[in-house]
Amino acid sequence: MERDIYDEDHEAFREVVKEFIKRFASDEKRKQWDRDGEIDRATMLAAGESGIIGLSVPEEFGGAGMLQDYRFRSVVLEETIGAGLGSLAGALGIQDDLAVPYVAHMGTQEQKQKWLPGMATGEILGALAMTEPGAGSDLRGIKTTAKKVDGGYIVNGAKTFISSGKTADMVVTFVKTGEGTRPDAFSLLILEDGMAGFDHGKKLEKMGFHGWDTAELSFVDVFVPDENLIGGKEGLGFVQLMMNLPLERLSIGVAAAAAGEAAFVWTRDYTLSREAFGERIADFQNTRFNLADMATTVDVMWAYVDRAMMLYKDAKLTAEEAAKVKFWTTDREAELLDIGVQLHGGYGYITEYPIARAYLDARVHRIYGGTNEIMRDIVSRKIVGKR
Repeated sequence: MERDIYDEDHEAFREVVKEFIKRFASDEKRKQWDRDGEIDRATMLAAGESGIIGLSVPEEFGGAGMLQDYRFRSVVLEETIGAGLGSLAGALGIQDDLAVPYVAHMGTQEQKQKWLPGMATGEILGALAMTEPGAGSDLRGIKTTAKKVDGGYIVNGAKTFISSGKTADMVVTFVKTGEGTRPDAFSLLILEDGMAGFDHGKKLEKMGFHGWDTAELSFVDVFVPDENLIGGKEGLGFVQLMMNLPLERLSIGVAAAAAGEAAFVWTRDYTLSREAFGERIADFQNTRFNLADMATTVDVMWAYVDRAMMLYKDAKLTAEEAAKVKFWTTDREAELLDIGVQLHGGYGYITEYPIARAYLDARVHRIYGGTNEIMRDIVSRKIVGKR
């Protein structure tokens, strides 16, 4: 598909990303990440040196200052996912789409000065901790508490399914600072690696994204100083999460479109190169029709996602629009990858092939960032006027 949303700066940046992949993300490196269950720190530092991480960090703090222009992040997702590097794409995304925005958009000046320069270079890695063993999409059901004491808070509780939770140096953590489930009962605190009582826990064995760590976190009487309260004011946590969720869901939609396009490219190339019964697999009518469907779906996905990226750039992407993008693109992504695996035959089931890895990685896209069922509920409530 010919896309018209990129200018010369974006395409020049694409070459930077390609060069980074060539130098620092070989297939042997990918296999090592899968064995280790995490992206090594040297690679994240190299991403900082190459300028492909910290894109949303303002220039005054050493970043690229692309807080609203998601097209640069889209380039990173397209190139890393297209190269079969889903885990790397995810790790970079946690930094730029989940951790950095809470500091850059909502942090105090002191918090920005403390965290953002290191986040731009990859020296400081961040994560976001919302989900708990008994509270997934229902964020008001969390049990992690932050009790106010002199000079800070005492945090107790646990989080689970935290992407980059094992390797993070700082974790933006959703906690209860008040009673009940009113929005003003919640706050965001930055918990730092090394704080007494803060345990990063074990890495979780996942279906996909094997080279990108996911962990359980536990907090036992962790003292967190007042200066680590995002925004410097208690009771804003729920509103702050709602402010960033459209970006998080847009990022998942872009990743889904990138994976859908990759599925098409891998499948097209494979079926053009393999033969069965004396013909190329691509020459069979069923294959040709499937490829036609895939190509058309990819075009529509990008048209929809590109529109959403431009809405976000103009600060016009609503929660409902972001929810639509998230559930629709991830559903299409699943369909495209399923067709791709099928047309690869037995090789589509072998994780040496990127189509198999992407198939496993993609399954979580319909779960995290809010399940697709929750996304449909958000959209439907807007349609029927239900609060």
